Formats: sequence, C-alpha cells, structure tokens
Amino acid sequence: MDLEILTALNEERAARRAALLATNLKTGAQALVKEGEMDGAGTLAESCRKAFRQGRSIVVEEAGEEVFLNVFVPPPRLVLIGAVHISQALYPMARAAGYDVAIIDPRTAFATPERFPDIELVTEWPDSVLPGLGVDRYTALATLTHDPKIDDPALIHALKSDCFYIGALGSKKTHGRRVERLKQAGLSDARIERIHAPIGLSIGAVSPAEIAVAVLAQITAALRLGPEAHR
Repeated sequence: MDLEILTALNEERAARRAALLATNLKTGAQALVKEGEMDGAGTLAESCRKAFRQGRSIVVEEAGEEVFLNVFVPPPRLVLIGAVHISQALYPMARAAGYDVAIIDPRTAFATPERFPDIELVTEWPDSVLPGLGVDRYTALATLTHDPKIDDPALIHALKSDCFYIGALGSKKTHGRRVERLKQAGLSDARIERIHAPIGLSIGAVSPAEIAVAVLAQITAALRLGPEAHR
C-alpha cells in the first residue's frame, strides 16, 4: 500500500471516520474513499455507500473489472442515558451485537457496579459528560430515565451532533411535552424530528427485555439502512 494512502487511512480511523480502500484486482491500483467525501468515488459511489452502510468489505465490478472495497468503519457506540431496568437488559444485547456501550446516570443509587457489572458507568450529568465523549456519526443515544432534568440536556447535545440515532422513552403525550421543552430551548422542528419517540420498533413490547429488543432493532436499522428507517 502506498505510504500516503496508508497515512491518510490511519488518520481517518484515529478520528472515528469511515473510509475504504478500493483496489483494482487486475491492475492493483488503489484509491482511498472517505465516507464524508464521496464525490471522488465516481461510478463506484453507490457501491461505496452500500459497503459503508453494511460495514462489510465487498467485491464489485466497474468497467468490466473487479474492484475490492476494503471497508474500515469505527465500532458503533451506544450511549444510554439512565441506569434503569431497560438498560440492564439492553447493554448486554448491544455489546453482543458489536456496540461499545456507555451508561450515564448521575443517580448513584441506580448506577452501581452490582446492577451493571463489567460496563462503563458514568455517574455525572449528561451535559457535563457528553461534550468530551465524542458523540459522532457512529454513535447512537437513547434517553431512558423519564426525568427531563437528565434526559433533556442529553437530547439537546445529541440533536446538535451528527449521531446516527436518537431515541427517547415515553408515551406520545410525554413526547409532546418534551417537544415543547426542546423548542423553548431553541431547537428547530427539523432537529427535533430526528428523535425516535416512543422509542423502539412497534412490536407490542411490555417487559424491559422486550423493550430492549425493540430499541436495539431500531438502532441497528438506523445504522444499516439509514436514519429514516423504521421511524
């Protein structure tokens, strides 16, 4: 691999930005394609978009020749706001699916190692933690506490970021009140509409474990199919 390409690829990976290496299997010619700069991908653009969405390397055909798209994407991150029963069920499922998980809850009575073994617990307020966490294109955030003092600051931060999924627990009535608070905080309708609420796919979930399944399925659909999937 060309040293300049390798250096650029390592820079993208260090910054948690997706990139792929396109290699012509006949000639050996290589080119680096960055997810945020698809204009240079030419006729390969749609194939590159598909590879980025799937997070999987593929072989495609261009002008009668095979091209190997070797994909490098950051591990998806899931930030859970609230050390609640749903989080207890959700975090092991999410880790099994390949997500890096962090749980944020300033309430130390809930956020304990006994209730959440072997997981990153942050017992601080979301608005003080999230700016340093690096909420990015490969981050999903779900607010689960039902407490506006905890959930709203997290939602405001997420809505101003590029994270691929934002979900909030609560009924339609609860979300209606939430929308009004977010508008009063200066957020536009377009931004607020990014929130998946009520959170999770509509599967009739009742128990915390069932809700966790619905939430993880919706998050993964947003990651693999795009942010508008299964709204």
